[in-house]
Amino acid sequence: MPVTPQTLRNWKHQPQPFVMLTAWDWAIAQIVDQAGVEVILVGDSLAMVALGYANTLPLTLDQMIHHSQAVCRGVKQALVVVDLPFLTYQESIAQAIHSAGRILKESQAQGVKIEGGSPEIVETIAKLTRIGIPVMGHVGLTPQSVHQLGYKQQGKTEAEAERILKEAIAIAEAGAFALVLEHIPAPLAAQITEKLPIPTIGIGAGSACDGQVLVTADLWGLSETLPPFAKAYINGRATLTEATQAFIQDVKSRQFPPNL
Repeated sequence: MPVTPQTLRNWKHQPQPFVMLTAWDWAIAQIVDQAGVEVILVGDSLAMVALGYANTLPLTLDQMIHHSQAVCRGVKQALVVVDLPFLTYQESIAQAIHSAGRILKESQAQGVKIEGGSPEIVETIAKLTRIGIPVMGHVGLTPQSVHQLGYKQQGKTEAEAERILKEAIAIAEAGAFALVLEHIPAPLAAQITEKLPIPTIGIGAGSACDGQVLVTADLWGLSETLPPFAKAYINGRATLTEATQAFIQDVKSRQFPPNL
């Protein structure tokens, strides 16, 4: 059966963690879906891994919808969630409704993800969920705040940990169906996971979370550099480079194409 936001809520107390990976086109979505990944995130990380930007900030709503449409065409089973890009939801609740509504109307995605846990963001999540738009939250290291927070681990001080915990509780109370915890200490992530009635999804947040997520480009070894919490399961850059070089050599030596 296809995974839905309610499915994820029901997995809060299952013994095994579920898996979320990113996708940014049809081919990658099809591969990770057929591999058995339960949740696919059309993450704004595609700004870097697919479009070559230095961070996620330049990504537009139209670009995100374009990629989301391609991803959804490749998915049969997984739940597809889409990041709302920077400055497509922060200005007002009306802007957030318009942006999230376009994503759900113009692709087959079933939910959106919003970064942050400020009172304004919590109010936005509450409004979106009340009108029927499923929302996944995201606290800790929030990449859209790179110029304010950087890419360093969050929640290391007592004050930071208390703030993140309060934000997580508020997001759950606002109606979010799941919450990403990025690059925070494992004990803090475990505490949040224990307290929340909705599933947590960790990325650099220890093994106690209800699910785990990675950027697929990192998993496949396609990224030039890896975050400290990521693991490359293959050296994709080297493998693809070697295959390309072998093709070049075959062409130059007239071994390809074969003379049929």
